[in-house]
Amino acid sequence: MNFRQHLVLILAALGGAAAHAQTAPELKPPADSSIPAGPKGVAIQAGKLLLSETHQRLPVNVGNKLNCTNCHLAGGTVAQASPWVGIWGVFPEYRSRSGKIISLQERVNDCLERSMNGKALAYNSDEMNNILAYMQWLSSDVPTGVSVKGRGFGAIDQKLVPNGAHGKQVYADKCVSCHGAAGEGVGNGAGGYAFPPLWGKDSFNDGAGMARTFTAAAFVKYNMPLGQGGTLSDQDALDVSEFFTHQPRPVYAGKAKDWPKGGKPKDARN
Repeated sequence: MNFRQHLVLILAALGGAAAHAQTAPELKPPADSSIPAGPKGVAIQAGKLLLSETHQRLPVNVGNKLNCTNCHLAGGTVAQASPWVGIWGVFPEYRSRSGKIISLQERVNDCLERSMNGKALAYNSDEMNNILAYMQWLSSDVPTGVSVKGRGFGAIDQKLVPNGAHGKQVYADKCVSCHGAAGEGVGNGAGGYAFPPLWGKDSFNDGAGMARTFTAAAFVKYNMPLGQGGTLSDQDALDVSEFFTHQPRPVYAGKAKDWPKGGKPKDARN
């Protein structure tokens, strides 16, 4: 083999490796048995509890009665339910809503201020570091800079026109048993909710991503009714989301500063 042929083979191999590195890996959370002993393991376990029992454990920072895992299902390990697996290696990341590069700490606080209708954590707090430790551990097997399959929510047909009146009927047929006739949720007997409220004072505010019709529809389509994800059509998911996202809920004053560089989505709340 001459030098030229050898060089071609090397370049081909490097190209193949680069292409492979960019392929989105399957979402596969690590086994609990891989949580290390010592302070790091304690932080990981604490972070998991903070995210699954958020309103009980962060009463100063949570203004409603939701937990992070109401949307990030099963501890952030479910594809198309905004999983945290792999999230560690994709931040800092540009967010058009912020109009800038933001850190993972900023993204966590975004959720606290919007979805939890509450207050930000200090970046150097034990609670923030524990949350980050859990997200880092979940991302252990995901290459840095690569998103897993199923990151965020699934796709929804953006050309569809939502029909809130039909969505009210879909809600009555498919959602009332868990979320209540008035969107009030079902309590768990411990001051929280077994099934979260979809509107009212204990739900997410109007600056949350879930308050947007198409964002909510993407979550609903692939995850709701619970245990029956994928059974609703795009249209039904969109219609029911149009209905419940526009019910009364807390107002997020900071949303007036969103999308400072333009590109505000058509379903963003005013």
